[in-house]
Amino acid sequence: MTDLPRATAATWYETRTVGDDVTFISEPFILEFYRCNIWHVRGRDRDMLVDSGMGVVSLRQQVPLVTERPLEAVASHTHFDHIGCHHEFEQRTVHRAEAGLLAAPTRVNTLADPYVTDEIFTALPPQPYLSTEYAVRKAPATRIVDDGDAIDLGDRHFSVIHTPGHSPGGIALFEAATGILFSGDILYDGPLIEDTYHSDVGDYIASMERLLDMPVRLVHGGHFPSFSGERYRALIREWLAAHDR
Repeated sequence: MTDLPRATAATWYETRTVGDDVTFISEPFILEFYRCNIWHVRGRDRDMLVDSGMGVVSLRQQVPLVTERPLEAVASHTHFDHIGCHHEFEQRTVHRAEAGLLAAPTRVNTLADPYVTDEIFTALPPQPYLSTEYAVRKAPATRIVDDGDAIDLGDRHFSVIHTPGHSPGGIALFEAATGILFSGDILYDGPLIEDTYHSDVGDYIASMERLLDMPVRLVHGGHFPSFSGERYRALIREWLAAHDR
């Protein structure tokens, strides 16, 4: 048992516009290392959601932005902190290598076990939440993507880049017209995780080497603050050097 206070559903999410018709949605009562960045992208014909948080409070009920227009909910990968609200959306997209996990999540295969404990919060989600009973709801994909596919919003097009390493079906989404990259958990400006049960360092190295050559201007990662293309290239070079590359 902990003495943490309970947050309300109304205060669970915060939103902030970050330019380029992109809105950052966060769960401020989760410690930063465990807190997934949720990204909403406005398009002409439809919108895109990149990841959906832990799912402990309804995203659709508390963030009306995600209900205003047709929306494709994309999973950068299928760990608990990224797919918790995917079941709330009709259109759900994931890479082929993790489609089975999105359809049949467990505490173990989503990493909820061992990571989800009361210690990852500064305030607990509303009642009746219990960390010991937390589970991701199944959300079978309505669209399976592979490397080279595109997310088409009408006037905006994001290329799917398969980035295995952190997990086998990790993807990044790149908009060539703006130089924006949604990188998921393969790269962010914080401690990177390469030792989960389905991580692969060899794949991670290949993904980083591929990303290094891309003309990225701005990165919105799966965790921690966004950063510039210059910082992006520096982070990749530092990581590769630490892995003798």
